[in-house]
Amino acid sequence: MMRDAAPKTIHRQDYQEPDFHISHVDLAFEISDGKTRVTSSLRIDRRGQHNRPLVLDGEQLELDAITIDGNDLDSEAYAYSSGKLTVKEVPNSFVFGAVVTIQPEQNTSLEGLYRSRTMYCTQCEAEGYRKITFGLDRPDVLSIYTVRLVADKATCPVLLSNGNEVSRADLDDGRHQVVWHDPHPKPSYLFALVAGDLELVSDSFTTRSGKHVDLRIWVEAKDTEYCDHAMASLKASMRWDEQRYNLEYDLDLFNIVAVDDFNMGAMENKSLNIFNTSCVLAHPDITTDMGYQRVESVVAHEYFHNYSGNRVTCRDWFQLSLKEGFTVFRDAEFSADMNSRGVKRIEDVAFLRTHQFAEDSGPMAHPVRPDSFIEISNFYTMTVYEKGAEVVRMLNTLLGDDAFYAGAELYFNRFDGMAVTCDDFVDAMQEASGKDLTQFRRWYEQAGTPVVTVEKAFDKATGKLELTFLQANPPTPGQDDKPPLHIPLRLALIDAGHHCDLGNGERSRVIELTQSRQTMSFGGFDNEPVVSALRGFSAPVRLNMEQSRADLITLIASDDDPFVSWDASQRLAYAAIDSASHSLESDYIAALEQVLASDREDAMKAQLLSLPTEASLADRAAQAGLVNVHAIHAAKSTVSAGLGSALETSLEAIVN
Repeated sequence: MMRDAAPKTIHRQDYQEPDFHISHVDLAFEISDGKTRVTSSLRIDRRGQHNRPLVLDGEQLELDAITIDGNDLDSEAYAYSSGKLTVKEVPNSFVFGAVVTIQPEQNTSLEGLYRSRTMYCTQCEAEGYRKITFGLDRPDVLSIYTVRLVADKATCPVLLSNGNEVSRADLDDGRHQVVWHDPHPKPSYLFALVAGDLELVSDSFTTRSGKHVDLRIWVEAKDTEYCDHAMASLKASMRWDEQRYNLEYDLDLFNIVAVDDFNMGAMENKSLNIFNTSCVLAHPDITTDMGYQRVESVVAHEYFHNYSGNRVTCRDWFQLSLKEGFTVFRDAEFSADMNSRGVKRIEDVAFLRTHQFAEDSGPMAHPVRPDSFIEISNFYTMTVYEKGAEVVRMLNTLLGDDAFYAGAELYFNRFDGMAVTCDDFVDAMQEASGKDLTQFRRWYEQAGTPVVTVEKAFDKATGKLELTFLQANPPTPGQDDKPPLHIPLRLALIDAGHHCDLGNGERSRVIELTQSRQTMSFGGFDNEPVVSALRGFSAPVRLNMEQSRADLITLIASDDDPFVSWDASQRLAYAAIDSASHSLESDYIAALEQVLASDREDAMKAQLLSLPTEASLADRAAQAGLVNVHAIHAAKSTVSAGLGSALETSLEAIVN
């Protein structure tokens, strides 16, 4: 028995520009039970001076016909095997035509065109388009698409694709057709098609320039009453992108389709977003507050991709974080503006520490921009998405809002309609700000979670506080010795319950760590101030800093940074859970009483009272030895009961 060949490893450094460019794609789908006929017409130009053959991607396609400039090709003129169609000789500019047959009903990979019960839909990212028809299925080939859909009108009354609807007509045999045209060039992974029996929930949006946009959410009839929040979220997203990034929607129509069986959660296909219903449907009778926020966030994320991912896309899949990291950052900022900024930041940090930090410390640790992969689907990871978002956030922190948004505007304007790299994104930020970001680029190259240690030395006689910062990034697979990163560490000092002036009226300052060890001093103190470090979780690092119990109490009660206050509260909660008696000390209770009596928002108060999750407790236990889940649950339950009892009066006063 012969063994399959070893999977091929793809390396980022081996990237080569495509030999050919496809400027226009015309597709015609004849959808019927059992098989779908796809006719394609591609306008292709040779790039550069070479005589290499045309090689197109295509998998699981039944080939019916091939033409060049309308002329049928003899079988000797091409070869189709192993997912590649090779046409041996082609002119410099020509029209490639193909007719293929596919079977969506038999497509269980849920990539390409597949049937979900009574509805047909697509999933083309990352390499699903090649299961629909032939093409250059890579993100750096952007084409203008015109699509004609034909299907039985009784079973598929709704026919959707990208762009604007051009025409519709009834045909003689009980079928109908709809033609769609998308004027904006896009890569093949953003192509989409939906055909089925769906109900419409409609609204509209007027852009800041006065353009009318039709908004449509398509769902099964049973789900129409659950779409109001998704529609409101879409309109809020469109308005926010105009206000924050000066980005106005660019078509006359925006469609969302919600499918029970959609496997990717949500997909940002140009003007035709496809969602799993769990990311769209919401109703007061069935949805929690967190559920509402998830719908809001996911709808926003996919809409924001219209620019960060669609209008400006990735050169290759190694640059995946270019669109995903940036868009996760954008949707996080949107959610922060729509809800509680402090709570949103805490939730994101808790998620990052639990999931991405674990990925960064394990055998699958990889950089935000990987250097190689065997299967790209394996790199839709916490590191690419969540840590990638933190890298963008650090740029925002280092540059400040004005320079960061100027850099974003330069990026979108310069690279509109192009496929680019993470370096292009940083180049735009560097040019707009005038700040040297050479060392910062290492964040895209290095795997692992850096450790920042802060050592304190206070001289009471001189009133000077000296802080020494040390950074190290532990070894990860394939990366043993790592040079220092450019780390923004936001810091404040608190003395007698008040934030100190750090000069020029600053109550906090961003310290730029660029060396393995560096020291800075602050003076003018009668007593040693409390250090509030890593404010806002300004970098995705582990912070080591000795802090007394009194310091932590001060941070809980007096610090105005939500993350630092929450983190201090978590540390004291860990101490209570780890103690033999699982009891809460009176100083901790007093600090929480002060929190409840303060004017902080209720959602923030709830965060400060929340105990560590059992998952985070198990993670800490695993670092020290075996995990006893029963003991963890019992200890947390005891502390939780004690906390409720101690704060009963204060909590009742808030409720009443």
